[in-house]
Amino acid sequence: MSTPDSGVPRVVIADDQTLVRGGFRLILDSAGIPVVAEAADGKQAVAAVLKHRPDVVLMDIRMPEMDGLEATRRILAATARPAEGGPSGDIRIIILTTFDLDQYVYAALAAGASGFLLKDVTPEHLIAAVQLVRTGDALLALSITRRLVERFALNPAAATGSAGRGLSALTPRELEVLGLIARGMSNAEIAGALTLSEATVKTHVARILTKLDLRDRVQAVVLAYETGLVSRLTPRTGG
Repeated sequence: MSTPDSGVPRVVIADDQTLVRGGFRLILDSAGIPVVAEAADGKQAVAAVLKHRPDVVLMDIRMPEMDGLEATRRILAATARPAEGGPSGDIRIIILTTFDLDQYVYAALAAGASGFLLKDVTPEHLIAAVQLVRTGDALLALSITRRLVERFALNPAAATGSAGRGLSALTPRELEVLGLIARGMSNAEIAGALTLSEATVKTHVARILTKLDLRDRVQAVVLAYETGLVSRLTPRTGG
């Protein structure tokens, strides 16, 4: 079994299709990424995660008994504060879906999921995604995530409460950085746009997430739209 410092993520796969679970397990095994448990529905997923405390969960959005959205909420609520003497509560959830524009996916991102993948993902992309979120980054899949946010962020039925978090705690520079995050810019791109070092941008991003009590950049994007900081995507200019 890997340790938290080994750099190798431990994974739980939750999907009601046996073939999907088996296929993903084979892909991850081939990359030396251990799958510590599988689950066929949301209830099993919650139990497996609380038992094994993986680094990453691959979570199907549409499952019997309990869907992936509710399972995501319960897992993140239960692991927000790790038990005394227990493992870290920093568990990352990647949503699996067949549809790239899915209101449930948006709700899962707003609830704290670290990104999503389409089920027809290539093996290379799946492995890279699991490794990416393990390091604490968000799996934005930018073009799709921004379309999801634009479509659902201003829909009251889709809101999950994050819109109530105000931005008044942020400095003008942090607001500027947040706006650029919401437009899909990487730290390096933000650094170039604002004539800052990448290290400085990383510091701004960390402070934004801390001040707004956000898990990662995905939630920052969602919040930027829900609060009206970015009401709609504007074209990025070159140069």
